[in-house]
Amino acid sequence: MNDAKIYNVCLQRVKFQITNAKQRLNNTCPSGGRVALESYNTGDIEEIIDILEIYDLDNHTEEGLNEKLEDLAYTVSVLVRDKIVFDYDLKGNLGLYLEFKADRPAKEINTADAALAAA
Repeated sequence: MNDAKIYNVCLQRVKFQITNAKQRLNNTCPSGGRVALESYNTGDIEEIIDILEIYDLDNHTEEGLNEKLEDLAYTVSVLVRDKIVFDYDLKGNLGLYLEFKADRPAKEINTADAALAAA
Protein backbone atom coordinates (compact mmCIF):
# COMPACT_ATOMS: atom_id res chain seq x y z
CA MET A 1 0.00 0.00 0.00
CA ASN A 2 3.07 2.25 0.13
CA ASP A 3 2.78 2.89 -3.60
CA ALA A 4 -0.96 3.62 -3.51
CA LYS A 5 -2.08 6.59 -5.60
CA ILE A 6 -5.46 8.14 -4.99
CA TYR A 7 -5.04 10.97 -7.50
CA ASN A 8 -7.62 13.70 -6.90
CA VAL A 9 -9.95 11.61 -4.73
CA CYS A 10 -10.15 13.21 -1.29
CA LEU A 11 -10.40 10.41 1.28
CA GLN A 12 -11.82 12.70 3.95
CA ARG A 13 -14.59 13.81 1.59
CA VAL A 14 -15.36 10.22 0.55
CA LYS A 15 -15.51 9.06 4.20
CA PHE A 16 -17.86 11.93 5.01
CA GLN A 17 -20.07 11.09 2.01
CA ILE A 18 -20.17 7.41 3.03
CA THR A 19 -21.23 8.27 6.57
CA ASN A 20 -23.96 10.60 5.30
CA ALA A 21 -25.21 8.05 2.77
CA LYS A 22 -25.44 5.33 5.41
CA GLN A 23 -27.29 7.64 7.78
CA ARG A 24 -29.76 8.62 5.02
CA LEU A 25 -30.34 4.96 4.17
CA ASN A 26 -31.17 4.23 7.81
CA ASN A 27 -29.70 0.69 7.74
CA THR A 28 -31.44 -0.35 4.53
CA CYS A 29 -29.96 -1.47 1.24
CA PRO A 30 -30.84 0.85 -1.67
CA SER A 31 -32.40 -0.53 -4.81
CA GLY A 32 -29.64 -1.53 -7.18
CA GLY A 33 -27.33 -2.23 -4.24
CA ARG A 34 -25.46 1.06 -4.40
CA VAL A 35 -25.79 4.76 -3.82
CA ALA A 36 -24.15 7.66 -5.67
CA LEU A 37 -21.65 9.61 -3.61
CA GLU A 38 -20.69 12.13 -6.28
CA SER A 39 -20.92 12.78 -10.00
CA TYR A 40 -18.28 14.32 -12.19
CA ASN A 41 -20.93 15.51 -14.67
CA THR A 42 -19.00 14.33 -17.70
CA GLY A 43 -18.26 11.19 -19.62
CA ASP A 44 -15.45 12.76 -21.67
CA ILE A 45 -12.18 10.87 -21.14
CA GLU A 46 -9.95 13.96 -21.23
CA GLU A 47 -12.17 15.84 -18.77
CA ILE A 48 -12.18 12.87 -16.38
CA ILE A 49 -8.39 12.67 -16.61
CA ASP A 50 -8.19 16.37 -15.68
CA ILE A 51 -10.77 16.19 -12.88
CA LEU A 52 -9.17 13.19 -11.21
CA GLU A 53 -5.63 14.26 -12.21
CA ILE A 54 -4.85 10.87 -13.76
CA TYR A 55 -1.97 12.26 -15.81
CA ASP A 56 0.04 9.04 -15.80
CA LEU A 57 -2.62 7.22 -17.83
CA ASP A 58 -0.78 5.56 -20.72
CA ASN A 59 -3.80 4.58 -22.80
CA HIS A 60 -6.24 7.49 -23.28
CA THR A 61 -9.08 5.22 -24.35
CA GLU A 62 -12.24 4.10 -22.62
CA GLU A 63 -10.60 0.75 -21.85
CA GLY A 64 -7.45 2.39 -20.45
CA LEU A 65 -9.45 4.79 -18.32
CA ASN A 66 -11.71 2.02 -17.01
CA GLU A 67 -8.70 -0.05 -15.95
CA LYS A 68 -7.23 2.92 -14.09
CA LEU A 69 -10.59 3.69 -12.45
CA GLU A 70 -10.93 0.07 -11.29
CA ASP A 71 -7.47 0.25 -9.70
CA LEU A 72 -8.29 3.60 -8.12
CA ALA A 73 -11.63 2.34 -6.77
CA TYR A 74 -9.90 -0.68 -5.24
CA THR A 75 -7.27 1.51 -3.55
CA VAL A 76 -9.87 3.93 -2.19
CA SER A 77 -12.05 0.99 -1.04
CA VAL A 78 -9.18 -0.45 0.98
CA LEU A 79 -8.40 2.92 2.55
CA VAL A 80 -12.01 3.78 3.49
CA ARG A 81 -12.97 0.18 4.35
CA ASP A 82 -16.08 0.22 2.14
CA LYS A 83 -16.66 -0.94 -1.44
CA ILE A 84 -16.34 2.03 -3.81
CA VAL A 85 -16.86 1.84 -7.58
CA PHE A 86 -16.74 4.24 -10.50
CA ASP A 87 -19.51 3.87 -13.04
CA TYR A 88 -21.51 5.87 -15.55
CA ASP A 89 -25.09 6.99 -14.94
CA LEU A 90 -27.90 6.86 -17.50
CA LYS A 91 -26.81 10.23 -18.90
CA GLY A 92 -23.25 8.96 -19.46
CA ASN A 93 -21.69 10.91 -16.58
CA LEU A 94 -19.00 9.28 -14.46
CA GLY A 95 -19.86 8.92 -10.80
CA LEU A 96 -18.44 7.51 -7.59
CA TYR A 97 -20.69 4.98 -5.88
CA LEU A 98 -20.84 3.19 -2.53
CA GLU A 99 -21.72 -0.42 -3.24
CA PHE A 100 -23.49 -2.79 -0.84
CA LYS A 101 -23.67 -6.55 -0.84
CA ALA A 102 -27.08 -7.57 -2.17
CA ASP A 103 -27.75 -9.92 0.73
CA ARG A 104 -26.89 -7.44 3.49
CA PRO A 105 -28.27 -4.03 4.42
CA ALA A 106 -25.99 -1.07 4.93
CA LYS A 107 -24.11 -1.60 8.16
CA GLU A 108 -25.19 0.45 11.09
CA ILE A 109 -23.11 3.55 11.78
CA ASN A 110 -21.19 3.18 14.99
CA THR A 111 -18.93 5.50 16.94
CA ALA A 112 -15.77 4.16 15.30
CA ASP A 113 -17.19 4.78 11.80
CA ALA A 114 -18.22 8.31 12.73
CA ALA A 115 -14.77 9.01 14.16
CA LEU A 116 -13.12 7.59 11.05
CA ALA A 117 -15.27 9.77 8.81
CA ALA A 118 -14.34 12.84 10.81
CA ALA A 119 -10.61 12.02 10.59
